[in-house]
Amino acid sequence: MINEITDFYLKSHPVTLGVLALLAIYFIVLNWVYFYRYFSLSSWLEIENRSLESLLMGATSVNQQSFLYNFLKTSSNITKEVLNLGMLAATKEATKGLSILSIFASTTPFIGLFGTVVSILDTFTHIGQSSGGMSIIASGVSDALVATAAGIFVAIFAYTYHQILKRKSFELISFMQMQSDAIIARKV
Repeated sequence: MINEITDFYLKSHPVTLGVLALLAIYFIVLNWVYFYRYFSLSSWLEIENRSLESLLMGATSVNQQSFLYNFLKTSSNITKEVLNLGMLAATKEATKGLSILSIFASTTPFIGLFGTVVSILDTFTHIGQSSGGMSIIASGVSDALVATAAGIFVAIFAYTYHQILKRKSFELISFMQMQSDAIIARKV
């Protein structure tokens, strides 16, 4: 296994190796963004769920840990506009990190493809300089396709993580909307 990796490293074009390094950095960043946002959204979701449950059980205001509490404590008159402002701020906060995951999901296959194209061009250059047959072409193309595979691999995780966090954000905003509706209903 180590020999194959060393052989791949020695045979690959520097641009292909750079592409693979960039994709590795992307993979590390997207995992960090995902796990950080997943656990912070899960914690926030629990807080908002408890706050909603207390409102439904008869509490007169949201839990002090609820995101909406900061908007309600400063306003002497609770209006739909104040609650909407809190919802917009919560939506902005809940969806942080989604754009980078979306960008990674859409660009990493192209980054990998770029590495593949450069590596294939390098293979054709070597073929033109020597009298090689199918074995040289097959070897060069198979090494080149590693960059495309790496790009697709990273994109799959980025897209999946994006969808999971998008769903968590939707659930969170739904809980907050239900709290807003409950507060407005109590006021009327």
